[in-house]
Amino acid sequence: MASLVPCPHCGSRPKEEFTIKGAALARPAPDADPDSWFHYVYLRENPRGAYEEYWHHTAGCRRWLIVCRDTVTHQVNTSQDAAAAKGQAA
Repeated sequence: MASLVPCPHCGSRPKEEFTIKGAALARPAPDADPDSWFHYVYLRENPRGAYEEYWHHTAGCRRWLIVCRDTVTHQVNTSQDAAAAKGQAA
C-alpha cells in the first residue's frame, strides 16, 4: 500500500506524486552577515522526530507545500500551502 500525503489542494495523494526539495528553513535577510548565510546554505540539523520540508506536488496541483514528516517513521503528519504559510509568518 502506498503512503499517502495530505495535499491541501488535491486531498490525499500517493507520495510518488511529490518531489522533496529540502528543509523549510527561514531565509536570512539579504543584508545578513556571512556567517548567517553560511549556516543557511551549508549546515543542516539532523533531527530525530518532526521535521518540516518543502515538497512540490509535481504530478498534481504543482503547488509548493510545507510538509511535516517524522524522520524516524517517515510518517507525514501535516501539510500546508507554502505560499499561505509564508504569508502567516511575521
